[in-house]
Amino acid sequence: MKWLLSYLDPKSGARVLDVGGYPYTWRDLPVALNVTTLNLEKVPDEPCARTMVGNGCKMDFPASSFDILFSNSVIEHVGSADKQKEFAAECRRVGRSLWVQTPARSFFMEPHLITPFIHFASLRWQRRLLRNFTTWGLLSRPSRSEVDDFLAEVRLLNRREMEELFPDCTIVTERFLGMPKSYIAIRTC
Repeated sequence: MKWLLSYLDPKSGARVLDVGGYPYTWRDLPVALNVTTLNLEKVPDEPCARTMVGNGCKMDFPASSFDILFSNSVIEHVGSADKQKEFAAECRRVGRSLWVQTPARSFFMEPHLITPFIHFASLRWQRRLLRNFTTWGLLSRPSRSEVDDFLAEVRLLNRREMEELFPDCTIVTERFLGMPKSYIAIRTC
């Protein structure tokens, strides 16, 4: 949140749409913002943000209706490359300023599975390994169907893809030990 505040410098009362986020993210900020969270399912309300149910790939808001469109680690969960294009286009349409973050595909650790290098394997091998050779698989013991759902849902992005999805944004690379850990598409108005 410190990065968001320093890059976008929101003013008190700025309208923020947090796509796929949770109200508690917006607690205790040094500036009072008018925050709405948008999720596929209802999430608990908080005094710091109102919540709505909706789809980030087809938002029911007029163009430029929010001062800031914020989305943290969501775009990699919408499925196919075509769905990611829809999501990015909607984010760019609805927000005047943007902050869209996603884990970097090139990072050695797959953040959802908490396992190194697994995401570099083919889908065929991932399907075979996820249940018994990832932290997620060992802790949650997913069924074959849940493994298939995960593989259909999660698609990590590289920097070039982020640049193509957000051509009017600056792509900032967050690094860990010198390696790209995540990418953030930032557009200021």
